[in-house]
Amino acid sequence: MSAPKIRVLVTDDSLFMRAAIKKLLVSDPRFDVIGEAKDGREAVDKVQALRPDVCTMDFNMPNLDGAGAVREIMRIHPTPVVMLSAHTREGAKETFEALAAGAVDFLAKPSGEVSAELAKVGVVLREKVAAAAHARPMPMAHAQRPAPPPRITMPRAVGLVGPKIVVVGVSTGGPAALGRFLPHFPGDTSLAIVVVQHLPAGFTAALAERLDGMCAIRVREAADGDRPEAGLALIAPGDRHLEFLADGTLRTTEDPEVNGVRPAADVTMRSAASVYGRRVVGVVMTGMGKDGAEGMRLIKTAGGATLVQDEASSVIWGMPRACVDAGCADRVVPLDALADAVRTA
Repeated sequence: MSAPKIRVLVTDDSLFMRAAIKKLLVSDPRFDVIGEAKDGREAVDKVQALRPDVCTMDFNMPNLDGAGAVREIMRIHPTPVVMLSAHTREGAKETFEALAAGAVDFLAKPSGEVSAELAKVGVVLREKVAAAAHARPMPMAHAQRPAPPPRITMPRAVGLVGPKIVVVGVSTGGPAALGRFLPHFPGDTSLAIVVVQHLPAGFTAALAERLDGMCAIRVREAADGDRPEAGLALIAPGDRHLEFLADGTLRTTEDPEVNGVRPAADVTMRSAASVYGRRVVGVVMTGMGKDGAEGMRLIKTAGGATLVQDEASSVIWGMPRACVDAGCADRVVPLDALADAVRTA
């Protein structure tokens, strides 16, 4: 017996785009487009009425924009949402607003809001929608915590001996998960953090900016020549690998994809294990695929600690599961306890 089709609601204020998205989806027998919505308000109503498995969502729409629609959908009937974003700086900010509201994933349109070149990313769109059908939506909202200590503004570079280096690998569901993970670290932490989030070029600076506004630690996009610093989280630039050199500085490269992605957590973790050995804490969080499993194995072999996010709190438990299956996870930890586990690892 064949698997049930994935029922999709397509939301876009452009009739052309709705037709283009529908055409790309129904060309694959896995999908059934059960409805269309021309704005966010209509999308909310149709999610209630039709109960789709996945909703695709534009951002800039009349009546209710994409992020507002996602917030309403998560409140009334949590449903996996894949955003279609403009590939611009403003589009990146809007994308992370929607991801924070609970959208599972996003796809950058190849050429603006009304994209005549959408067919170029048809395969990626179909795979993201298919993966979203198995995801658990996870809004960034979290319980109130005590006010964090004041931010430490003086850089405290971490040398080849000293405090621990935390290397995080994360993919689908990552922006929201990071928004619940990084704010747990106080500004005076002795830990230096490097994050590898699977994102295309042009989106990581916006993610870092958003997270920086939420955290007591500093957060910014990594650049060539950076050194890990206590109280600083560096985000690997989109579409570039990030690796540690022998002297502890960071380098970005355009080397080929690893595990089908760039940046790849395996690249950063492998180099961190080589340079820092037992001082590395490897963390793998929500995401599809197996990126990070080999890097975590190398960290464990070098004497470092390895932690993964648990299934219940993950949007997609693919990358953490790969680590568990490979026997390279010391502990499996719920998302909201993960920062405490890192500090005591």
